[in-house]
Amino acid sequence: MATIRRTASVLSVAALSTAALAGCGSGEAEEVDTGDISGTITYWASNQGASITEDEEVLTETIDRFTEETGVDVELEVIPWSDLQNRILTAVSSGNGPDVLNIGNTWATSMQATGAFMPWEGDALETIGGADRFIESSWATGGAEGETPTSVPLYALSYSMYYNTEIFSEAGIEEPPETWDEFVEVAQELTQDTDGDGSIDQHGFTMAGSSYTNNAHQAFIRGLQHGDTLYTEDGEPQFAADGIVAGVKEWVDLMAEDEVVAPGDAELTNGSESVQQVASGDAAMVFDQAPGNVFNNRDFENYEAAPIPMLDADAEGIEATQSHVAGINISVFENSDNKDAAVAFVDHMTSNEEQSYLNQEFTALPVVNEVYDEEEAFQTEEIQLKQDILENHARPMPLQTSEAQMETTVGTAIRDLLADAAQGTEISEDDVRSALEDAQTQMD
Repeated sequence: MATIRRTASVLSVAALSTAALAGCGSGEAEEVDTGDISGTITYWASNQGASITEDEEVLTETIDRFTEETGVDVELEVIPWSDLQNRILTAVSSGNGPDVLNIGNTWATSMQATGAFMPWEGDALETIGGADRFIESSWATGGAEGETPTSVPLYALSYSMYYNTEIFSEAGIEEPPETWDEFVEVAQELTQDTDGDGSIDQHGFTMAGSSYTNNAHQAFIRGLQHGDTLYTEDGEPQFAADGIVAGVKEWVDLMAEDEVVAPGDAELTNGSESVQQVASGDAAMVFDQAPGNVFNNRDFENYEAAPIPMLDADAEGIEATQSHVAGINISVFENSDNKDAAVAFVDHMTSNEEQSYLNQEFTALPVVNEVYDEEEAFQTEEIQLKQDILENHARPMPLQTSEAQMETTVGTAIRDLLADAAQGTEISEDDVRSALEDAQTQMD
């Protein structure tokens, strides 16, 4: 199986905003009315697997089924995340883009503001079976709150905590921590010099400290657990709100004060590197979005999943947030020359059959409710845990047109704080607040 990518570029909102273009079925692919569609469409797929080639192999199977059922040919291009931003910017500004496109779901509101993408309403929404087919939290990522979505969920993810059961067992720890205080205590207990050479060689926790997207996610989640949001109800940034500062300091303190994270983690750029540390026994715990197949792919089975610790195990409301609603959405360009076929293709990709196939191949979570009940592969304890988190303990990243800029500025500020901590610099609450104020100033 492939392993879904957990790093993503973010769009330049200013560039997109100035480049705006002028211009209920069951969801089962076999029910598409093939008499109404024909011709060829182009599909830009974001890279989800371990390689472009692997993605092409997985997607070719589902495309072949679509072509056999409808007679529509699909010209596929899998685009690396490192190139996707510029490709989208060029397509939006020139009007010369694909018919169908994958996007990171945190980009949806920024993209919606360009006017370049087709709204999912009326016949198009009916073709894909209506909003109720989809997990509610995933559907909510399709655009700004209160506006017609311009993207549809395709693959879903949610954060959970993975831990090395062998390390836990050797330390006599029987249950994963439920609260943040317990989590820090367990991480400190598991940060050890296991070979007696005077140097720590096993850390309690690992993080991708150089990933600005990962850092922004944690600012969002930990801030909500402290009762504060990154934006006011009026959509104004408040990155240095007390709850955000407290949550970010907790995250940075894992390296700076608690010393449960290796200083070298400040240089890790993606979650797969942290997952490898847990699999190799160099760290005991990690927060990760993808299902545990990322461990199985490394021939490592001594792991279990648990919810992300909260400040209070009985927390409710926003304080009970354990993840953002992570995942990939799919959009149709408004100026597509073959919009009916493009909509039919989205219907195919979100059908129960293809959701089962694609999300198993890409080790992601289905976005369609029925698939969890119908497919045994999605009825494991781990997947049910992630489904529960996605449905009940996850919230979309801020549905603001400046969300992409926020991820960059806030995530980079936290990255720099972690880099200082790795060099032994003491990080105070005032340091965190100042860094977040600077991030907000960059937004202004």
